[in-house]
Amino acid sequence: MGFGFRVSSFSLESLTLAYSTRNPQPVTHNPLIPMITIIDYGIGNLRSIEKAFQHVGAEVLRTDRPEDLARADHLVLPGVGAFGACIDEVRRRNLEQPILDAVARGIPFLGVCVGMQMLFDVSEEMGLHRGLGILPGRVVRFEGVYAREAVAAGADDGGGEARPLKVPHMGWNTLEPHRPSPLLDGIEAGAFCYFVHSYHAVPDTPDDVLATTTYGLDFPAIVARNNVYGVQFHPEKSQHNGLRLLKNFAHLRTPS
Repeated sequence: MGFGFRVSSFSLESLTLAYSTRNPQPVTHNPLIPMITIIDYGIGNLRSIEKAFQHVGAEVLRTDRPEDLARADHLVLPGVGAFGACIDEVRRRNLEQPILDAVARGIPFLGVCVGMQMLFDVSEEMGLHRGLGILPGRVVRFEGVYAREAVAAGADDGGGEARPLKVPHMGWNTLEPHRPSPLLDGIEAGAFCYFVHSYHAVPDTPDDVLATTTYGLDFPAIVARNNVYGVQFHPEKSQHNGLRLLKNFAHLRTPS
């Protein structure tokens, strides 16, 4: 007894093209739905940010293939853990130049947490590590940060005593936008987002800072220059505000 099948409307060539590993993006992708390409260089669990983008209506491709970065419409560089380990793995997989090429093409680019830090020239985390150099500046550790507490409950004279703040900076904190941006549409001043980090960026160019957060000192919570954005907090853990930011990013215009 034999089994057979007949293909009535597709040629073998078209089937081969549709399922080719050279084109992992869905062949039925609706151009009206944003496609987010997340750079997966093997460090960290990316499922949470992938699900967050899907929740706001985007399709997602996770990849470490340079050719996928070359055709991306929106590109996301996540990052957790140590700066040096992350940037070393990006380079080991030959992803640095495709990232720089994508930024030069003008597509919307988002760095998240350590992914934001990698946008800068150098990090001082456990030695000196060269970053991507997309934004001028350094990444340094929170050192000698103090909070001001009132000496007595209800004191209103601005006085108080200093207490050292714990590092890492972990938990909910507020955003203070410096200027309007489509990335911040619908996100109000004082919006809470979730942070986990021991190091923060020190940009050489103040205009690259889109929003700050205070933890003993004011540090960049969001940076932006042209098509490049970075967030120090975790938008996928920041509930409504984080989802709104991801939705805003997904709907930024790509070059025609």
